[in-house]
Amino acid sequence: MANTTLTPQGSINLNPATIALTQGGADYNNKYATYLKLFSGEMIKAYESQTIAKGTVQNRVLRNGRSLQFIYTGRMEAAYHTPGTPILGSGDPPVAEKTILMDDLLVSSAFLYDLDETLAHYSLRSEISAKIGHALAEAYDKKVFRSIALAARQAHPITAAPGPEPGGSVINLGTGNAFNAQAIVDAFFEAASILDEKNVPTQGRTAVLSPRQYYALVSQVDTNILNRDYGATSGSLNSGEGLYEIAGIQIRRSNNLPFQAGTIARVNGENNDYSGNFAGHCGLIYGRDAAGVVEAIGPSVQTTGGDVKAMYQGDLIIGRLAMGCDWLNPAAAIELTAV
Repeated sequence: MANTTLTPQGSINLNPATIALTQGGADYNNKYATYLKLFSGEMIKAYESQTIAKGTVQNRVLRNGRSLQFIYTGRMEAAYHTPGTPILGSGDPPVAEKTILMDDLLVSSAFLYDLDETLAHYSLRSEISAKIGHALAEAYDKKVFRSIALAARQAHPITAAPGPEPGGSVINLGTGNAFNAQAIVDAFFEAASILDEKNVPTQGRTAVLSPRQYYALVSQVDTNILNRDYGATSGSLNSGEGLYEIAGIQIRRSNNLPFQAGTIARVNGENNDYSGNFAGHCGLIYGRDAAGVVEAIGPSVQTTGGDVKAMYQGDLIIGRLAMGCDWLNPAAAIELTAV
C-alpha cells in the first residue's frame, strides 16, 4: 500500500515529506491533532503516576473566583431531657472556616523545533511530555507536604466549648535518628495512638517518608510490616517493594518532602503561605482532613501554531496547572522531626 493512502493515524510515524502533507491542510491538521492528543495523554499520565499527595487530602474544584471556603465543625454534647421542655436544637457545634486561595498559574514548557520531523520521534515526544508532567506533579506535592507540615504546628481554630479541639502534633525521633528504622516504626505506633485519641478516622491515614527512610524499613525491620500480597512471606526485598503499612498507616515515599530543607521562603506567585523552617523535618503522618487543595485548571496542554509556528519554525508546548493548598484540620497532621 502506498504511503499516500494511509490514514493520518496510520502514517503518524512517517516523515511528512514522504506523504505529501500540506501544512495547514486537512491531512496535516488531523495528524497534528492526533499528535497533540497523544502528547496531552502522556503528560497527564506522567503527572498522575508521579504525584504522591493526589487523593490523600481534601480536594475541591474551583469553578469561579480566586478562593474557596472549607468549613469544619467542633464536637457536640449530649444532655438529658427534662420532661415538658421543648427541644430547640440549640446545641449546634462550633464552626470555623478556612479560606484557601488560588496560587498563580503553574507552567512547564518546551519548544519543539520543526514539528513535522519531531512527529516521527516517539521517544522524544514521550520524554518531553513525561518531564512536563513530572514537573507539575513535583510542584503539587511540594505544596501539599509543606502545608501538612505547617498544619502539625498549628493550634486548632475551634476553641469554643465543648472544645478546644486538639491541634497538630510533632513526634521527635531524636537527634541523628532520621534514618533509624526502629525509631521510625516506634513513631508510627505513637502517631496511630495520637490520631486515635483525637478521633481522626482510621481510613485514609497516610505516611510519607524519604526513599532512604523507606528502604531502611524494608531492610532493617522485622518482616511483619511487609505486605505479603507481593507473594513472598516478607515482601520483595529484591525489588524494594512490599512495605505496605504500619499501625494501619499506608506508607509512601517521595523526594518532595521538605526533608531537612532548612528555611524555605515564600516566592512570587504563591498566594498561600508555604514558607517555614524545615531544618529538622523528616516525614509526615496525616489524615485526609489535614490539608485541602483547590484546583481551577487541572493538568492540561496548550500549544502555539499558525503565525507563531511560521515565525519560529516550531511549536511551544505548555503544560499548565492552577491550584492552591493550605492546612485544614491540624488534629489530622503529625510531623516527624529529628532534632
